Amino acid sequence: MSAALVKELRERTGLGLMECKKALSEAGGDIDAAIEALRKSSGMKAAKKAGRTAADGVVAIQTSDDGSFAAMIEVNSETDFVARDDNFLNFVHSVVGKAYEQRVSDVSVLAEGDIEEARQALVQKIGENISVRRVVTHEADQGIIGGYVHGNNRIAVLVSLKGGSGELARDVAMHVAAVNPQVVSPDDMPEDLVAKEREIYSAQAEDSGKPPEIVEKMIEGRIRKFLSENSLTEQAFVKDPDITVGKLVSQAGAEVLSFTRFEVGEGIEVEKVDFASEVAAQLGN
Repeated sequence: MSAALVKELRERTGLGLMECKKALSEAGGDIDAAIEALRKSSGMKAAKKAGRTAADGVVAIQTSDDGSFAAMIEVNSETDFVARDDNFLNFVHSVVGKAYEQRVSDVSVLAEGDIEEARQALVQKIGENISVRRVVTHEADQGIIGGYVHGNNRIAVLVSLKGGSGELARDVAMHVAAVNPQVVSPDDMPEDLVAKEREIYSAQAEDSGKPPEIVEKMIEGRIRKFLSENSLTEQAFVKDPDITVGKLVSQAGAEVLSFTRFEVGEGIEVEKVDFASEVAAQLGN
């Protein structure tokens, strides 16, 4: 057996060197046949699926009755069909329950023990890769935490307020879900992002042929617009565009401390397969 073939089988199964070499030998070097044989072993279905991209799934939130603590998670599946399966949703419920009850803010903690056993059993049952991708917790030292999960269970937000009410926090969370601001206020915008935008605007403005002082005003105007459009407190409130979120919150005697927004699959690279070319290539062989 070639070293490359053994390496691939080890990566796809997570098994030891000798076991993979033996399986390949018995399968005559056919890696798919070797995997099928190894799937008869406990957990092999879960291991076989581990290399497949899980970019679908759901988000979930659990908050305390008094709004002092909340946990939010994202659990991924490979398809939307599984993301709507009751067995999958029950697993998600158990994961967010553990994150809430044990104040878990490290996803690696959710990848062990009873949660990991339940995940592997679910993978074997439904035949798709399942992964607990991320978790976050918010705790209110003073004020309140509000959460919002969009109806499709693909976007969830936690908002921490200083002062205010649960209803206000939920309204702000709903706004974050809809508009997706980058930061709480303009002062929170990372300097490197502002510098990048300034560089882009500078190049655009210099091509205008206008005097340097006018160009500088154009650049500063665009920077202010960029900060306004991407800062939560400066955005027009989705339920009442005549007022900004910052004004809404301050009128209630409150202040936005932080927010976290999860959207299913964001940042996950999914391999795009050209099925027509793939079929044509196979027919050509």
